[in-house]
Amino acid sequence: VRYLFRRSHLRVLASSLSCTNSCLPRSLSFSSLSPCRKQRTSVGPSKTLAQPRRNIVGCRIQHIWKEGSKSSQWKGTVLDQVPVNPSLYLIKYDGFDCIYGLELYSDERVVGLEVLPDRVAPARVSDSLLAETMIGKAVEHMFETEDGPKEEWRGMVLARAPIMTSWFYITYEKDPVLYMYQLLDDYKEGDLRIMPDSNDSVTAEREPGEVVDSLVGKQVEYAKEDGGKRSGMVIHQVEAKPSVYFIKFDDDFHIYVYDLVKTS
Repeated sequence: VRYLFRRSHLRVLASSLSCTNSCLPRSLSFSSLSPCRKQRTSVGPSKTLAQPRRNIVGCRIQHIWKEGSKSSQWKGTVLDQVPVNPSLYLIKYDGFDCIYGLELYSDERVVGLEVLPDRVAPARVSDSLLAETMIGKAVEHMFETEDGPKEEWRGMVLARAPIMTSWFYITYEKDPVLYMYQLLDDYKEGDLRIMPDSNDSVTAEREPGEVVDSLVGKQVEYAKEDGGKRSGMVIHQVEAKPSVYFIKFDDDFHIYVYDLVKTS
């Protein structure tokens, strides 16, 4: 299973490439359905301010989220600080399934940021062998719908989540953004099935001795259907699938998951 965008839609900007050819993606179907409970909103660029000295990774935070005349209280856990953009943090907010990428100290929509005194305690994984087995695998994940019957989502388990280590990063064909679930519980309840044909790996596809260049830190550009463009940055390479990357666009706080294939 590959999570790829249309060949003409996403490109790594040539000015930031060390190789002579772009790493171009293939096709991917979209759906308006999403297991993420938060409504998506386009966001604008924020001003970059000096970074605080305190390390807040692993901390619980709360703040008001203000957009226009609307505001709401958010509370969550800071999972990571992005090395190639230290002002950017990955956050798992309580009650939401998808991961948010925010510049917490410079985003004008984040009001009254408070770092809570309690830190997240390490969680014990009930089945470490199963946890390692499912990483990098294609899966079928069942979700309950509003109408009652369960709906199947085909996806890929990307990694154990940082900090909240009993949770897993996962993405889906229908919605290729970064989600986070307690998949061991879903597996034991029969709501997650590891696909039998998911044993092939990117490593097996490479020629002996071939070195895969990392695209982390590269600028990317995405061509939209309406002719517009979005710009962003590759912020992470998935260890279990080295051709799979996390991308953060400037106008969106979601983290997108792309499989980028280098062409000659």
